Amino acid sequence: MLFWVIAGLLTLGASLSVLLPLARRGQAGGAEGSHDVEVYRDQLAELDRDADRGLIGPAEAEQARAEIARRILKADKLARLEGAGDRADGRAVRSLGVAAVLAVPLVSWGIYAATGSPDLPSQPLAARLDKNPADSTVDELVARAEAHLAANPDDARGWDVLAPIYVRIGRNNDAVTAYQNAIRLDGPSGARQSGLGEALAGAADGLITAQARDAFTKALDLEPGQPKAAFFLATAQVQEGRVAEAVDAWRAMLRNLPDDSPWRGAVEQAVAEGDRRLAAVGGPKGPTPDAVEAASQMSEEDRSAMIETMVAGLDERLRQNPRDLEGWMRLVRSYHVLGRAAEARDALARGVAAFGEGSVEAGKLGEFSIALGLAQTE
Repeated sequence: MLFWVIAGLLTLGASLSVLLPLARRGQAGGAEGSHDVEVYRDQLAELDRDADRGLIGPAEAEQARAEIARRILKADKLARLEGAGDRADGRAVRSLGVAAVLAVPLVSWGIYAATGSPDLPSQPLAARLDKNPADSTVDELVARAEAHLAANPDDARGWDVLAPIYVRIGRNNDAVTAYQNAIRLDGPSGARQSGLGEALAGAADGLITAQARDAFTKALDLEPGQPKAAFFLATAQVQEGRVAEAVDAWRAMLRNLPDDSPWRGAVEQAVAEGDRRLAAVGGPKGPTPDAVEAASQMSEEDRSAMIETMVAGLDERLRQNPRDLEGWMRLVRSYHVLGRAAEARDALARGVAAFGEGSVEAGKLGEFSIALGLAQTE
């Protein structure tokens, strides 16, 4: 009941603040119409006083008196005409204004009475943060955790809890900071390092950067078989054009994953997608990393023969079909592993030119070259 009383008083005050000026405007309109007539009458009285004191001659006074009288008659006629029109217009405007002012509270009150809930208690932020977590929204839980960590920045467990939530809601840069704080305060672990790698990849729009790869590698060192790290490292191989190796890595994961592992579905889908991509290009083309690595240990003559049959074949295929991102990554990596940095940079430049500067594919090639360390060899 108190709510409706307060709401009624506020509505009345707001309505009067608009209605009173409309009323005063109507009253002022009639007074303004006769202002010119009053001025001319004052001039006529002043003229009579000047004539009585001899300041103006009788002939001039009579002539001025006639002119002022003519102006009074004209102004009086115009005032009556304008006053009648102004009163009619004023009444219409005031009526419309009053109707509009009264309609706003009537309509809004009607809608609120049908859909509003005035009996609900207020819910300030502090009260929402203090309620049962099971009844809180994700935003409220995050706000509660952030408030806690602002007051307790050395709480490693708090950063551990908040970091994966940040990842799930897409705040990857905040997740990177949270994982780094947890690692700094409580040391690295397989879960923390793989979570950091996932956040770094998310912040790079899904690209497994060198920093993310390093985090995943550390996760596997700390926890061999860590599924998240293994999955994303295989994804990095796909991004480098090593689809066949990625599929092999995912198949190895499937052999070791428990039947109830939450990663099984994602890995099976990745294997199916990898097989589809390999089938689309007729299987792996060009030298595999193991073959290139072996070539680097051969004699110069044997190495040249192997490069002629494998790398040259890949290069020729890319000249015929240059819009093959994975192929360019494979070619650049082959030259890089063989220590032929100039040819690796040339292949990189041709790949970027094939897709065009500023394209998504060119950006991925640039990131790939940085991950390989080509930028430092230039």
